Amino acid sequence: MKPVKKLSVRRSTRLRTKLRKRANGRPRLSVFRSSRHIYAQVIDDSSGKTLVSASTLAVNTNETISKGGNISAASIVGKELAIKAVESGIKDVVFDRGSYSYHGRVKALADAAREAGLSF
Repeated sequence: MKPVKKLSVRRSTRLRTKLRKRANGRPRLSVFRSSRHIYAQVIDDSSGKTLVSASTLAVNTNETISKGGNISAASIVGKELAIKAVESGIKDVVFDRGSYSYHGRVKALADAAREAGLSF
């Protein structure tokens, strides 16, 4: 059996390759989750720069979140990221869930971002 980290990198690489084919120049909304926090950023792959980011460690979200590793915290981060992205002129993105399954915190972040104005 292969180590878990190798399998995780393999899944995320496979997904990212498919996203690049379908992106058509749209920026990528990338999600990283740990056991305590969740991070999201909108990345422009053509220039390799982060355009907008949000996490449970940010100062303004940290005041409203008591625990960073739950679904309600993920939805707050998704909403905040979408608001920042829309303010900077980004409306269409490609969702990159990485090697994580689309349920739980990842799904809550994506749903909150959609409700706040992003489309993917």
